Amino acid sequence: MSEQTKPEKKKFFKVPHTYVILFIVILIMAVLTYIIPAGEFVRVEDPNTGRTVVDPASFHNVDQNPTSFFDLWKSVPNGMKDAAGIIFFIFIVGGSFQIITSTGAIEAIISRIALKLEGKDKLMIPIFLILFSIFGGTIGMAEEAIVFVPIGIALSRALGYDAIVGTAMVTLGAACGFTSGFMNPFTVGVAQGIAELPLFSGIWYRFIILGVMLVITTAYLLRYGAKVKANPEKSIVWELEKEEAHKVIDLSELPEFKSSHYAVLAVLAGGFGIIIYGVFTYGWYITEIASAFLAMGVIGGFAGRMGPSAISKNFVDGAKGIVFGALVVGIARGILIVMQDGFIMDSIIYGLAQAIQNLPKAISVLGMYVTQVVINFFIPSGSGQAAATMPIMTPLADVIEVNRQVAVTAYQFGDGFTNSIIPTSAALMGVLSVAKIDYEKWVKFLWPLMLIWLATGAVFLVVANMINYGPF
Repeated sequence: MSEQTKPEKKKFFKVPHTYVILFIVILIMAVLTYIIPAGEFVRVEDPNTGRTVVDPASFHNVDQNPTSFFDLWKSVPNGMKDAAGIIFFIFIVGGSFQIITSTGAIEAIISRIALKLEGKDKLMIPIFLILFSIFGGTIGMAEEAIVFVPIGIALSRALGYDAIVGTAMVTLGAACGFTSGFMNPFTVGVAQGIAELPLFSGIWYRFIILGVMLVITTAYLLRYGAKVKANPEKSIVWELEKEEAHKVIDLSELPEFKSSHYAVLAVLAGGFGIIIYGVFTYGWYITEIASAFLAMGVIGGFAGRMGPSAISKNFVDGAKGIVFGALVVGIARGILIVMQDGFIMDSIIYGLAQAIQNLPKAISVLGMYVTQVVINFFIPSGSGQAAATMPIMTPLADVIEVNRQVAVTAYQFGDGFTNSIIPTSAALMGVLSVAKIDYEKWVKFLWPLMLIWLATGAVFLVVANMINYGPF
């Protein structure tokens, strides 16, 4: 039987859609409102910071309030209403960046860098990793990286590497920035908002995390790339490389850098500068940052010589493209609604606190980390995971006397690292589809680095806890 006519193996298990998983969790929480004794903590305002905090000694039982059948369905629209600010923020940012992307400015500058790297292949990997880490750490680049993968692969092959290197230096660069989250509004921004921390506070530590991750990832890719360059048959995707060998790579056909691109990039840089100034000087949050992003998108569109109708169309396309992630936030918030209305959220927090509060703080923090890693398989959306877990992790951190900034760091690590390997990540599966790399081959390439990343995150968490890493 030929390779083409072999029957496809039947899969015994298929991971459900993310929305299905979230609704199952909502259903489980609704059932638990009939089982777990209802209780709550008293929440008080900290006179020193003005933040709402849990009084860890105030837990007490209250009357049971189990979720009814109709309340179960109401939890989703109520969750969306409760998370409306974050949802609309995501739509606006997604639409605005689609306008910027459509001007061709981002693709053009990356192409320009690629052309200058011919003959300097040892610089290619660190430069691409650093460049995309900036996008990952500021705009939360994930699915957006898909469009740049073909450029990375073309350059990689032209310099004697393979599709794995070309894909990795784009996607893993974005992953380093995304996981460090130095100014990622979708993950750290949302999590810090829920934890009532100043937006993007503690950025100095996240820059250190980014630097270490980039060094580790660069060394890993250079080692693999050198092995492939010395013997192409050592490539994990050697069969793919043989199939694609007939393709002629012509870097001169990549988009040229136009004067309008300079204007768009100036708008982008200026916009981020204004946001940074506003956040640190005036305490800007979701509404102000969304407004700045919207202005960046519209002004950037005009700078890129787009008309009003084209700007509007691209804005809608960008918002449509991010509907999945935006709605995940609302549905995930439904989990919180059920837990809050059923008075079991504080009971769960109290139970977790009783289980780990007598352990060394380092172990407690690592327990948070492991929990977030597991949850990320089921809720790969960064904003969605923050909405679902940080309302629990924040008061838990108060109860076990761990700084809230450390809890946010545990979340960002748990959310970020495994996005590059879990099959439930839409961004990863889209990247591998464009690159024509089998998922199994990608896992074979990445799993050692993933273990190194996870171990590095654990070290950073322990250190953060030791130094009492706080808001500033």
